[in-house]
Amino acid sequence: MNNALFDDIGSYPLPERVARGWIKEAFANVERNRAKLYELVKEAMWQKISAGVEVPNYPQFQNMITQFIVPITDSGKTEAPLLIKEEEAKLVELDALEELAREYREKRGEKLKVRICVTGPIELYYNQFPPPVYIDVLSNIAKSVGRFITRAVEDAKAYDVVCASIDEPSMGLDPRIEEEGVITALTLASEYAHRKNVDTQIHLHSPIFYETVCQVDGITAIGLESAANPSLLALIEKRQLDTYDKYLRIGVARTDILSMAAEYDEVHHTNAFRDKGVLKTVVNAYNSPENVRKRLENAYTIFGDRIRYVGPDCGLGTFPSQELAYQVLKNTSVGVKEVFVR
Repeated sequence: MNNALFDDIGSYPLPERVARGWIKEAFANVERNRAKLYELVKEAMWQKISAGVEVPNYPQFQNMITQFIVPITDSGKTEAPLLIKEEEAKLVELDALEELAREYREKRGEKLKVRICVTGPIELYYNQFPPPVYIDVLSNIAKSVGRFITRAVEDAKAYDVVCASIDEPSMGLDPRIEEEGVITALTLASEYAHRKNVDTQIHLHSPIFYETVCQVDGITAIGLESAANPSLLALIEKRQLDTYDKYLRIGVARTDILSMAAEYDEVHHTNAFRDKGVLKTVVNAYNSPENVRKRLENAYTIFGDRIRYVGPDCGLGTFPSQELAYQVLKNTSVGVKEVFVR
């Protein structure tokens, strides 16, 4: 059994002392807020590393749509409609990681491996425009997404970007989305990473389009939220993965905190969101190391070495505290290690 890499999707709760409104203001005026903003990013990244995440994603505190739509619709930052200039395709959070990565190398004796996430061109297009799809418009959005990946990889000094995730949560869920343009857009977005042998994941909330995604050369791994929905595993054919030489990112820890709390409350007659102690019990009940191990072992019986990445289903930004989010990552780390040391 090859050891899959433990990563996370990206989003993470803010510390209780920081308001969501301040974060929005800080990213809009980075120069004015740089010191505090960078410290928040580094603190969250160290939590992910300390929990055992092998390929941590930069802590995504921003809204996944506005983080990319705002710059690619800014005429001062684009060279054509919706096509961002290469020098403007910047993930601010990555600058904050340079100092952290140097500290990491001094402590661990190796270079930090980082995962980045970018919102996908399909998600961005349908957020801005109704059907039908205009390929020229979609292509410029996709090229912009690709430029964010390009700059992230090229600008990395003290760390290595080993994985880029194209986040497409609406594909397969939004009935407006059809196959037209999907292959073209994802090919353009993943082109640079593919050329540089950087793994490219696609983060989906539904596997309905997975056969289409398999036809995109630049996509390495297809993500499945299989901890909360283990039935999704039955919708993927290993034979097809073998044919197209594609891998999976398997979700082995649930992140649907509202559903978990509701299920627990119904059985135990509690109110998890009124009592922080109950919420911690909920997290440990649904995402115990044993549950994580069982989910991963089950996935391996089906897909074997076609599994390249494992981790929580989705981002942890909806969790009410960093402490609870950290607990999910820590439990996941313990459960994953139990599988690979056998």
